[in-house]
Amino acid sequence: MSTTTIRLTEELKLRVASAADRAGSTAHSFILQAIAEKIEKEELRSTFDEAAEERYANVIASGDTISWTDMRRYLEERVAGRKPSRPVAGKLVR
Repeated sequence: MSTTTIRLTEELKLRVASAADRAGSTAHSFILQAIAEKIEKEELRSTFDEAAEERYANVIASGDTISWTDMRRYLEERVAGRKPSRPVAGKLVR
């Protein structure tokens, strides 16, 4: 384990201490947890962005897509408990 110095303003230091106290934790533990949560959030966002880019590239390459109107109608029917037929993909309209 290595040591990293983090300089906090007095105001932030007081806020961390107060939040850690409310959470029943030490300031050190609270800061470590906050950093871990921020990293996890960023990793999830990165994974999401990569998947979105890949899917968009597939849509562009194939030209196949489903209109939002058709997809919304399908989803609303499903939510209502009915079993609608799946919408059919068509060519991308620009």
